[in-house]
Amino acid sequence: MADDETSLFAQEVAGIKPLDKSEVYLAKKGPQVDFEERQKAAMIAKEADKNHLSQDYIEKVEPNDVLEYKRSGVQDGVFKRLRQGKYGIEARLDLHNHTVAQAREQVYQFVDDCMRNDIRVAIIVHGKGERTPDPETRAMLKSHINKWLRDLDAVMAFHSAQRYHGGLGAVYVLLKKTEKARLDDWEKHQKR
Repeated sequence: MADDETSLFAQEVAGIKPLDKSEVYLAKKGPQVDFEERQKAAMIAKEADKNHLSQDYIEKVEPNDVLEYKRSGVQDGVFKRLRQGKYGIEARLDLHNHTVAQAREQVYQFVDDCMRNDIRVAIIVHGKGERTPDPETRAMLKSHINKWLRDLDAVMAFHSAQRYHGGLGAVYVLLKKTEKARLDDWEKHQKR
């Protein structure tokens, strides 16, 4: 039986000639690959990956809930002044009419921009989210802001704004001092 199979195989491959090339490309011949474009795309994807803010499960807050958070190390007096709206607002982000995905990108970029420009106090207007007809999606953006600001290392504290700054539909944000600002303060105090 083994002889039958061997002879059948020999008959089938009798007319085959060996290939001249040692390499065989099975893929279709396509256009040249632009490696610079590929590298740019990879860099853009890498930049997008830096945004670690989650869109997954979040703890739901109600439209009329007060948002507040203070990282350890923030003095009580500083937090009180933030809560009372006594610091000058140096930057503002308005998220009205944004989806959660758009807001996620905007918040991440906003905080990054604030840090690059030595901004210490900012305000984010997110709306209360009480007009949404579906009770399950009420205050969705507000709930995400509450989580995202806690997850950003640059955010030292935040609190719902005073009525004249947007009340429960906005939040004051206290950001870390940059190394440059810290050095400037140190030099200013040394000259006294």
